[in-house]
Amino acid sequence: MSPQYDAVIVGAGFGGMGAAIALKQLGLGNILILEREDDLGGTWHVNRYPGLAVDIASVTYSYSFEPNPHWSRLFASGPELKQYADHVADKYELRQYMRFGAVVGGGVWDSEARQWTVSIAGQESVTARYLLTATGFLSQPHTPDIPGIDTFKGKIIHTTAWDDSYDLSGRKAAIIGTGATAVQLIPKLAQQVDELTVYQRTPIWVTPKVDAPIPRPVQGLFARLPFTQRAARAVNTAILEAMMVSAVLHFRQARLLNTAAAAVAKLHLRAQVRDPELRRKLTPDYDFGCKRPTFSNDYFPTFNKPNVHLQTSTIERIESDGIVTADGRKANVDTLVLATGFNLWDFNFPAIEIIGREGRNLGKWWRENRFQAFEGISVPQFPNYLTLASPYSYSGLSYFTTIEVQMKHLKRLLNEVKRRGATTFEVTEEANAEYLDRMTEKLGDSVFYQGNCQTSRSYYFNQHGEAAILRATSTITAHREAERFPLESYNYA
Repeated sequence: MSPQYDAVIVGAGFGGMGAAIALKQLGLGNILILEREDDLGGTWHVNRYPGLAVDIASVTYSYSFEPNPHWSRLFASGPELKQYADHVADKYELRQYMRFGAVVGGGVWDSEARQWTVSIAGQESVTARYLLTATGFLSQPHTPDIPGIDTFKGKIIHTTAWDDSYDLSGRKAAIIGTGATAVQLIPKLAQQVDELTVYQRTPIWVTPKVDAPIPRPVQGLFARLPFTQRAARAVNTAILEAMMVSAVLHFRQARLLNTAAAAVAKLHLRAQVRDPELRRKLTPDYDFGCKRPTFSNDYFPTFNKPNVHLQTSTIERIESDGIVTADGRKANVDTLVLATGFNLWDFNFPAIEIIGREGRNLGKWWRENRFQAFEGISVPQFPNYLTLASPYSYSGLSYFTTIEVQMKHLKRLLNEVKRRGATTFEVTEEANAEYLDRMTEKLGDSVFYQGNCQTSRSYYFNQHGEAAILRATSTITAHREAERFPLESYNYA
């Protein structure tokens, strides 16, 4: 039987929409996009906490082929990113393919029919020639398993499920976590609550945020002369490239650049926090880049406020009315905010169950062997399957670099499938192994293996101690390889 759809895409965030745009450009219009939420936008629909904004300049955090000349700030707010997502969906007519509230259970490859069967909770399964998972890197929230958390009688809010109706005024609140989300949220919380206790397990590198409103005349210039915005994007991308590729991926050769980045962050902290003991607690003891750094101008000053308390002792238990730490101290709180990140390696790779040829379970296979994906997009024994959030795929600091690299790979691959008159593709074991070996070798020069990362507790590292998210090449190289990878890297039938 013929499949119902040319392709099923799981996820209606920017990755899924980028994949759909690429498929449409190839003439594949029979597409279904399955989204578990009630609207599109992924991260920018789910997250609504106070202070939400991009931590990459807006001019870079967007599709290069669909620039937005009307960003209000250098670092746009969350609602603006959601508006941009809506704009893209409308302009490229993607809503017609989307089915919301569709929780995908998994996908199973049918070797005889040469198609995927995709199960959906409470709905009939669907079949497709191609399956693409665009579930994002940070899609499965982590709730900490702290003794007594279920006995807490106050309000518990996870940053991915923010309750706008809850009044924080006059509250005694605690927040667990000091990652990039918390850096944005903590200053806003401190303005609203009477008392705020911040529970920090691992400090984060924070550098100055060069942010400001974008004047209307500049927005007008970007709209009238698009090359000016492209130039601004190129400059910003070059800066990010220096931070990621040189200071992080080429740590062995550019150790001084890494040290300089850390020095900038330390000077930023020293200028904003005068108390030496507080500075010591807020200073990471791991190298810059082991854990994703962030930008902020108001995070450090928040800890100077009399109503904000930094707690670095381990949480021992949570009681009905507060939190007790290992040093015996108890903070009485009525509101608990969880900025505890995501289950990246346990549940995100992959986010749903994927069963390929001969019954191979992708998640089980990755965990029992090594996390791997050719060019960060395809895996042996999984025909007609592309995984957009995958090992060794993240290129640069902007997610849109990764998305556009994968769009190029997808189009080159499916054009070859069409040229050959084939119905299936599958990456070869040899090509996959060569790519994995190359990425592993290149990462050997990175801060992850040459630097001091033992105390970073970074989500870059998986259960095997491998930093298996980042694509260890420059963004220019990633784009070039996506356009020129050997077509013989795949078997076609």
